[in-house]
Amino acid sequence: MPAQPITVFTYARCSTCRHAVQWLRERGVAFLEQPIVETPPTVAQLRRMLGFQQGNLRRLFNTSGIEYRALGLATKLPALTETEALALLAGNGRLVKRPFVLGPDFGLVGFDEAKWSAVPWPTGRSDVR
Repeated sequence: MPAQPITVFTYARCSTCRHAVQWLRERGVAFLEQPIVETPPTVAQLRRMLGFQQGNLRRLFNTSGIEYRALGLATKLPALTETEALALLAGNGRLVKRPFVLGPDFGLVGFDEAKWSAVPWPTGRSDVR
């Protein structure tokens, strides 16, 4: 059975996302690229990522984003249940920290070259959805 593919959620206008995708391609990493605004991660994917982030919901949010600030989430987030927070993220990809990477046994949010370099990335063909 083939390994679960690595999915990289990106935003085309995000320079960090473009840098991360370039970094992966230079290393021959096989991945599926998915536009985060048009197709945000599902609640199931977000819940899985939450496990990789030790249950820290704040790590899943794009806390420097315009919509995060406009919605006043810095003060509202602590009062949200996990279910409410994940539904909010699944309904608005602009609120999700990016790049958002789910692999078969790892999950990464944001681009930190040192953390990314420590991942045993599989290599192969990359596809863009």
